[in-house]
Amino acid sequence: MAERLQKVLARAGYGSRRELESWIAAGRISVDGEIAQLGQCISGREQIRIDGRAIALAASMDRQTQRTLLYHKPVGELTARSDPEGRATVFDHLPVIRTGRWISIGRLDLNTAGLLLLTTDGELANRLMHPSWEIDREYAVRVLGEVGEGVFERLLRGVELEDGKAAFATIEDAGGRGANHWYHVTLKEGRNREVRRLWESQGVKVSRLIRVRFGSVSLPRGVRPGKYQELSRAEVNALYRSVDLKPPRMPQTRKQTHRKRR
Repeated sequence: MAERLQKVLARAGYGSRRELESWIAAGRISVDGEIAQLGQCISGREQIRIDGRAIALAASMDRQTQRTLLYHKPVGELTARSDPEGRATVFDHLPVIRTGRWISIGRLDLNTAGLLLLTTDGELANRLMHPSWEIDREYAVRVLGEVGEGVFERLLRGVELEDGKAAFATIEDAGGRGANHWYHVTLKEGRNREVRRLWESQGVKVSRLIRVRFGSVSLPRGVRPGKYQELSRAEVNALYRSVDLKPPRMPQTRKQTHRKRR
């Protein structure tokens, strides 16, 4: 059955649908020697090239071969494939794969640490990132100084940011001493620097920010910053089912923690 080109390529792990649509519009993708068009449908038997490089579409489309892992991102690494300034990126430390590529499920900014999910399945990534699925993101937040009266109520009710109204779904006191205090907050979307901007809108300074959960996956205590771990079969199945996708049938057998490559 024919499907739209960007959907097939996303499922094969070549990028998110939005990213691939921009590549098609820019003329970077060809189908059987012709520049691809937005909305074009393919069967999967065509010869596809991205930036002139042929891709092994049939092999990479097999959902049984898809992989998903978690990475404990340290402060100071970018969630980007490359950096003109030569700074380290999370992709520098992931295992090499033969087909497709790793896609980050959302992003963490330079000064935010914690759980980052990555997959070779673009369709899974697309759904988990899309706000319509309302996937929970949980963060541990350390703030500096006292939190004034009424702040929590406003943050839960919603405040206007430069890109629209935003709110925390939950706020829980996590303790602390002296000038620093910890809270756990959850969001159901992933806008740029949203956690920091929400607190800053109330005059509260965030001194440390760690993502500790994304949907059904929590950051394990044993995975240190700069290390990754393949998700278990149960964790993968739960992620797929949370966005109404059929889980891969191939058992996930590589659940061990890895040191980042030097």
